[in-house]
Amino acid sequence: MEVLSQSKEVLSTSPADTPKLMHGGNYIAEGRDSNKSTWLLFSPETPDAAGSLARFLSIFSTHGVNLSHIESRSSARRPGYEFMVECEHGSGDFGAVLAELRENTGYLNIISRNYKDNRSAVPWFPRRIRDLDRFANQILSYGAELDSDHPGFTDPEYRARRKYFADIAFNYKHGQPLPHVNYTKDETATWGVVFRKLTELYPTHACKEHNHVFPLLIENCGYREGNIPQLEDVSNFLKDCTGFTLRPVAGLLSSRDFLAGLAFRVFHSTQYIRHHSRPLYTPEPDVCHELLGHAPLFADPAFAQFSQEIGLASLGAPDDYIEKLATCFWFTVEFGLCRQEGQLKAYGAGLLSSFGELQYCLSDKPELKDFEPQITGTQKYPITEYQPVYFVANSFENAKEKMIKFAQTIPRDFGVRYNPYTQSIDILDSPRQMRDLFKHIHQEMELLVGTMDKL
Repeated sequence: MEVLSQSKEVLSTSPADTPKLMHGGNYIAEGRDSNKSTWLLFSPETPDAAGSLARFLSIFSTHGVNLSHIESRSSARRPGYEFMVECEHGSGDFGAVLAELRENTGYLNIISRNYKDNRSAVPWFPRRIRDLDRFANQILSYGAELDSDHPGFTDPEYRARRKYFADIAFNYKHGQPLPHVNYTKDETATWGVVFRKLTELYPTHACKEHNHVFPLLIENCGYREGNIPQLEDVSNFLKDCTGFTLRPVAGLLSSRDFLAGLAFRVFHSTQYIRHHSRPLYTPEPDVCHELLGHAPLFADPAFAQFSQEIGLASLGAPDDYIEKLATCFWFTVEFGLCRQEGQLKAYGAGLLSSFGELQYCLSDKPELKDFEPQITGTQKYPITEYQPVYFVANSFENAKEKMIKFAQTIPRDFGVRYNPYTQSIDILDSPRQMRDLFKHIHQEMELLVGTMDKL
């Protein structure tokens, strides 16, 4: 499995001290997918035909294709029911199954995590929020694995703590309380150094949204120099603000999987902290990066919507577009700048959690470009120094509109829509669904016009 360099950030002011940065941002790296199954979604040609499921299952049995999951439900595309099955790779004649299904179904969609072997397939993506459990542990490297140049590499106690953090994340499932951590004295002291240094710069360097939310985190989530906030407290606060939640992660996820979490307003977060011997340096994203850099902005409605649009755009997208979206994520959510009241401000987490680069990015040294997803998504960047180029957004709303337009250029035969009531993804690919969506929008417009009349 090929893994690119992990994200590294420093609080020193010397670019020469900046270590390698991971391609695509926080917990994003490209690698070969290890999941070896394909999902098929299909419906009978004749609605509600008796014995439909048994007849279709016989097709798989005849051709020796093993099924590890079978599901039936009401169809949103056609009258009657539709079926979803998971086919194990390497069993039977899968091509013969597809050929027979195409002849005997009214609708067939192929969703595969190894879709390069099948050009007609759509890359698998989660449909429900609990589906995140399916790839949460398909990590590209385990959080307890340390490189030889890591400050904690020769510290057995620190390595044991890192394994502890990785293990509790690895065993987490959707719906469970987020793991509570009793941080050690050294870990809390390390947080204190980082917290104190960064809060010196926030009033003058951070965007207004970050500075608006940060006091609320102090008041509600225990943000202070002598305390590392608990992930669950922060997650509950974000959920109340924008519906975003945090989920512990044991290591690096692929770009596709990490971005898919954003579609559900879920951010995969670490809980461990950098080594105490070098509190102003970390070779990978840690709890300081997550809670000081990322969390405050996820409480802002416009930024939360922008982040979710990146995630929605990634669902079922080809690999080359995943790379573009990951790069857009890198230059916005991780290293984004914005214009506010005629001044440049930082909103990217990689900047807001790095004392050195937070100063550098607002100097006259880097080149600045306007954020345009088509251009930003192809921008190359170094991994061993501060960024020579930053992309500037006029506002989060403007960035969101541009991201929605860019998503429309992604070659997909369907649209996607997040359903907040069921925390699921609606696939829009039929006239019936369009009519239902228009009815919903019409009802919302009537409510809006009626309220305006009353006012």
